[in-house]
Amino acid sequence: MKFGRKAKATNLSATEAEKSTVDTETGGAASEPIVRTGPRDIAAIDVENDHVGRVDLGGFLLAPADGLELRLQVSESDGVVQSVLLANDQGAVEIRAFAAPRDGDLWSDVRRQMAAETSRQGGTATEREGSQGTELYCEMTVQTPDGRTGTQPSRVVGFNGPRWFLRATYLGVPAMQPEAADLWESAVNNVVVRRGDGPMAPGDALPVTLPPQARRVGPAEE
Repeated sequence: MKFGRKAKATNLSATEAEKSTVDTETGGAASEPIVRTGPRDIAAIDVENDHVGRVDLGGFLLAPADGLELRLQVSESDGVVQSVLLANDQGAVEIRAFAAPRDGDLWSDVRRQMAAETSRQGGTATEREGSQGTELYCEMTVQTPDGRTGTQPSRVVGFNGPRWFLRATYLGVPAMQPEAADLWESAVNNVVVRRGDGPMAPGDALPVTLPPQARRVGPAEE
């Protein structure tokens, strides 16, 4: 599917495994420029009339991002979307949104928790300032598919919004080379969050749903 102004079918790869991955090309320029001021609340923009061809995932909406694919990891058992990534062959950013208190700084709490958990698992977590504010650079020791030991870096950035919190985790090039991460950072900056008015406990994930035009295809159709 072209990730542009008009919605078309999204191909979902169905497998016998518990999870499957959906790859969607993100292309097609919006008819008007997108202001890159960071993730915004849906109440702050007129998404119905600004002529930006966003993909609506329920808890948040994604604007076109040339050069990146939208990848959704979906549980085969219940169809729940478990992760949302914008990726290419150089790197990716995973996007997650959560409910948050009306007043507060959930990102500060999350940073401390993530740093402690990373250290408990034998990794390192370093806090630093980046182009999107305070971020956490993490390194974990992992075993590669060929049995060797390697280091997996990630760069995590958080954004406090009105009753919501958005977390972006950069992997690959955008994690190791922040100066080369404009493509992924711009995609995050253009996220629109839909918190909803219903009661939610702070830290609960905002629901993510498959786009209505998505369809499942068998292996022969991929």
